Amino acid sequence: MRNKIQNFSAVAILLICFAIQSHGQIKLYNKLKKYSDKLPAGFAQIPEDRKQTLQEIGDWIISQKTEKKKAVLTVICTQNSRRSHMGQIWIKTAAYYYGVDSIEAFSGGTNASAFNERAIAALERAGFAIAKMNIGEPKNPKYSASMGPDLGNFMMYSKKYNDRQNPQNDFGAIMVCSEADKSCPMVDGATGRFSLPYDDPKYYDNTPSEKQKYDERCKQIATEMFFMFDYVKKKLILETEKVKK
Repeated sequence: MRNKIQNFSAVAILLICFAIQSHGQIKLYNKLKKYSDKLPAGFAQIPEDRKQTLQEIGDWIISQKTEKKKAVLTVICTQNSRRSHMGQIWIKTAAYYYGVDSIEAFSGGTNASAFNERAIAALERAGFAIAKMNIGEPKNPKYSASMGPDLGNFMMYSKKYNDRQNPQNDFGAIMVCSEADKSCPMVDGATGRFSLPYDDPKYYDNTPSEKQKYDERCKQIATEMFFMFDYVKKKLILETEKVKK
């Protein structure tokens, strides 16, 4: 029985890594591709304690995938207006960039407000295509977002983390603000919970530093999500090499 389990794990890892290594040409929008190509240069600037947390999330992703499950992540902040949306879209982008399949990303808040237009503008400056849709509530509009011309669209809007559009069980919860982290010590349905707070750029709204601070936060989140999936990819390939031996 033990040999069967080991063989199953070995086959699962091999299949995962085959999918990674066979990933074709990256088809992000040109501006987003150029932005993304520069992100690994910032890995060395990530503090060691944050790298450790990112690797812990990466290990959770790997554990899900080796069990032939989708790795589903929900990024949570207080109002689901800025940092959690950035986290969601950069997880999707990093997973695609590194060719790690079976990844799903969602976002939510302890409360709902609206996807902040300043955060949208920062993501657009990075190269995403984001358009307001003619559906939803006027105060909480829904947006269609895309990473590339042939990569499809996905909907983004503010919602509570346990909204029916989000996963209800067997997901990893990434807490990206201190308030949400404190107010939700337990996240119902989550099989992994990780604290990864970011400073809120909203404190610079309507100041001369507004654009700079939103761009800084966007780039920080992007760099850390890319670091996480770079770690996942390398570790899966290493596991494959062990299996081959």
